[in-house]
Amino acid sequence: MLRIFILFLLTIPCIPAAAQMQLQGRVIDAQTREALPGVTIQCNANGCTTDAQGRFTLSEPHRIDSIQVSYIGYVAKRMPAAQKGEMVIYMEPLSTRLNEVIVSAGRDKQFRTEAPIAISSISTQQLKETKATSLEQVLNKVSGVYMVDLGNEQHTMAIRQPIGYRSLFLYLEDGIPIRTTGDFNHNALIEINMAALKTIEVIRGPASSLYGSEAVGGAVNFITLSPTLLPTAKVQAEMSNQGYKRTDFSVSGTKGKLGVILGGYYANQHNGYIEHSDFHKLALTLKTEYKINDRTTWTNGISLVDYKTDQTGGIDSTNFFSKNYKSFHTFSYRMVKAFRVRSTLEHQWNAGNFTSFTAFYRHNEIGQNPFYAIKTTNDPLKARGEINSDAFQSYGLLVQHKKRFGWKHASLITGLSADYSPATYFANYIDVDRDAAGYFTGYTPTDSVLTDYHAGLLNTALYAQAEMSPIEHMKVIAALRYDRMDYNFDNHLLPSAFTGSPDERNYFHAWTPKLGLTYDFGHDRGLYANYSVGFAPPNISELYRGVKVPTLKSATYHNYEIGGWFSFAKNKGYVDVSLYRMDGTNEIVSVRLPDGSSENQNAGKTRHSGVEWNLRYAPVPSILFRTGGTYAVHDFVRYEDKGKQFGGNRMNGAPAVITNTEITWKPAFLKGIRTGLEWQHVGKYFMDPANTEEYGGYDLLNARVGYSIGGFECWVNCRNVADVMYAVTVDKSAFGKSYRPGPNRTFNVGVAYTFSAKK
Repeated sequence: MLRIFILFLLTIPCIPAAAQMQLQGRVIDAQTREALPGVTIQCNANGCTTDAQGRFTLSEPHRIDSIQVSYIGYVAKRMPAAQKGEMVIYMEPLSTRLNEVIVSAGRDKQFRTEAPIAISSISTQQLKETKATSLEQVLNKVSGVYMVDLGNEQHTMAIRQPIGYRSLFLYLEDGIPIRTTGDFNHNALIEINMAALKTIEVIRGPASSLYGSEAVGGAVNFITLSPTLLPTAKVQAEMSNQGYKRTDFSVSGTKGKLGVILGGYYANQHNGYIEHSDFHKLALTLKTEYKINDRTTWTNGISLVDYKTDQTGGIDSTNFFSKNYKSFHTFSYRMVKAFRVRSTLEHQWNAGNFTSFTAFYRHNEIGQNPFYAIKTTNDPLKARGEINSDAFQSYGLLVQHKKRFGWKHASLITGLSADYSPATYFANYIDVDRDAAGYFTGYTPTDSVLTDYHAGLLNTALYAQAEMSPIEHMKVIAALRYDRMDYNFDNHLLPSAFTGSPDERNYFHAWTPKLGLTYDFGHDRGLYANYSVGFAPPNISELYRGVKVPTLKSATYHNYEIGGWFSFAKNKGYVDVSLYRMDGTNEIVSVRLPDGSSENQNAGKTRHSGVEWNLRYAPVPSILFRTGGTYAVHDFVRYEDKGKQFGGNRMNGAPAVITNTEITWKPAFLKGIRTGLEWQHVGKYFMDPANTEEYGGYDLLNARVGYSIGGFECWVNCRNVADVMYAVTVDKSAFGKSYRPGPNRTFNVGVAYTFSAKK
């Protein structure tokens, strides 16, 4: 008996050696500090993947000395295994990889090479290294995109369209439009919190088959940060030589099933390069993710923006070319208050069924004393203007289900949405004082009301998108959406008023299909083609404001597109190219009237065609070269203005060539240093529909230098290095030319510190 007991004691130390070794850990994105699900962990012949929270457990009969970690779109790594405790693995995104994961093309995660559309992503790394003070500084890196900087985060957009102010672009936050359909504002991106962004995805061309009206020239989806896996906090401060100051902050972490992130910034501009151009903005975002179980996630988000800016318009050619950027407007302003709430419940029923339910609420108001509404009178010391307010609330829901089939890799996405948005518009006439030098010095409110109405906007929609692979390497996608827009207009004024349209109900509806296919030749090389339809109903202000009888129709666009992509030099670089033609019918065009004002009209037919390209190449790990651009032709096919026919003319405000090129260098012998030089080119374009005069365009150089070590980071950015004189927009009317001057040479200096727990 004693011998058996001694033998048992001698055997105990050997038991762990015979049992399986286990390695546990988590995988995290090195840029966002978010958990990475689906990462492959390999050791010898055994392997596993991370779960929704980035966790993994790897079992191996023998001792685990090292592991191989790989994930599409990230740098693969082999590393020694931790012999005790939980591993935390950080993965760096690849800068030249094409086959990235996107969500905007089909309202669900998929590889870029499976989407038969022109779509580009701005990565977390690009956002982090650019240190943009306004969104055009990153969006203009996307081929085919020209976001016009109107100062103080004010803007307008040109994607497969001329520079304009029409409702042809859809802006989304996590897949939900930030404004209601029917109440478009070209300055809508003021309402985005730049400090809370993870990535930006840009669809070029119609996306109405999934997202509905206004997604014509393109759709821009701003994807917000998710809670970090480990506790993280960041504070950032910067300033410029042009009177700009900004402070950012964020705090984030996950405890058990609940993750929370809070982030925002406060920006202030004082005494800029243009007179009367001060502004301030506060933006905050709170987001929570609660993992109810492995299959169910509940996500909530709240965004708040409080913004006010002085307004200044264009200047004449004499003042522009003499760099006398004075403003004749001393009291005009724009004020934006935006509040958004969304709640999304996602459930994975099984491997083939996934459902999401989103409810959202918006409250928005834009108040203005607009410079463009100030008109001179016969009295040289008097003028007229207005103070107006455009506001709405939204109550909406979006339900979507995706089903996968076990045949030909087929899947079906179906969804329905409803958005009820009661809106109001009020405008009051003001008497404006003007001095002998031409400055508008003050104003007196009056009892004269120009516009006072209430409109109930109801947008209901159904959509479906089917995918399948009829043969190996080919994917076919077909989508169809039905939208109905109901306007219930209630005018509080008499028919004789400036806005004298009678009370009435109007509705617009449309079927918008899409058919596309991709063929993957392997090795990140493939082709795609698609046909899609987009539509844009008139906005309530276009339809009713300053109108006696509403007459506008919806504009419809037919888009034909082919493209392709390929990697080269052993995945050191890739190229993607898109060719398109888009025909517009009943397109709503801003027409210049004899008194200098503008009016939107269904101006006939237009044609937009072009080629877009994007190239990335990293000859060595420390250098990345990137260039993207477009060559496009925008024509009036049939267009009449002031009794004159302009069919066959080029559309005004439509540069044929737009390019953005950048080279970045991160020297290996100076770890933590990054440098970049960017060239923005905007080609010449006509100032008016008659094509009587051209603006020559401009070229800008921007430089960036940054340094990071541990959690500390500092940078110096220089916009317009050569201090060139240029205008972001130029137009010509019966009253002459108007130039909107771009910024002079501007230096931004900033510092940041990130506190991050190690485990």
